[in-house]
Amino acid sequence: MAHTPSNMLPLGTAAPNFSLPDTITGKIMSLADLQSDHATVIMFLCNHCPYVKHAQHELARLAKDYQPRGVAFIAISSNDIIAYPEDSPEHMKTFARNAGFTFPYLFDETQDVARAYQAACTPDFYVFDREMKCVYRGQLDDSRPKNDAPVTGKDLRAALENILAEKPVSAEQKPSVGCNIKWKSQPNLDEL
Repeated sequence: MAHTPSNMLPLGTAAPNFSLPDTITGKIMSLADLQSDHATVIMFLCNHCPYVKHAQHELARLAKDYQPRGVAFIAISSNDIIAYPEDSPEHMKTFARNAGFTFPYLFDETQDVARAYQAACTPDFYVFDREMKCVYRGQLDDSRPKNDAPVTGKDLRAALENILAEKPVSAEQKPSVGCNIKWKSQPNLDEL
């Protein structure tokens, strides 16, 4: 099991736009279609990662708790599905249904969106305010697959509570940790 920390996108970064297929509905969805006037959570996930599996039910709970309060949730998978077929769009749809996700699960086939967000691991979390500026990036909570910490989502919940209360989000944020994003192998330019 890889143990890769997130890159910690600089706070204040504007959310890079995207337009990706939603594996649940089959529709192409853009950030503009999905973002909220309150807060928008963007999560890089994948189906096979033990860290994502460990947190999947809390992610569903978070959405059920905060969507009624105007927070948008967007999940994106950017893994190479040739090397990791269990992360394919068909499996993403099943995973989302089984986990109880009430938000889109988008497929980033080119991996351009993951690069734009400087995503490094699954899960990797980003919260954007009403102006679509990054106010939180980091871990869900202190829980990991092999420790005894409960999965509560406390770090992400604290950031959302502050945003909804129109209070600043603490800049003291811990990186998320998970499996590295499975990047497609890049051709060697010297061989072309």
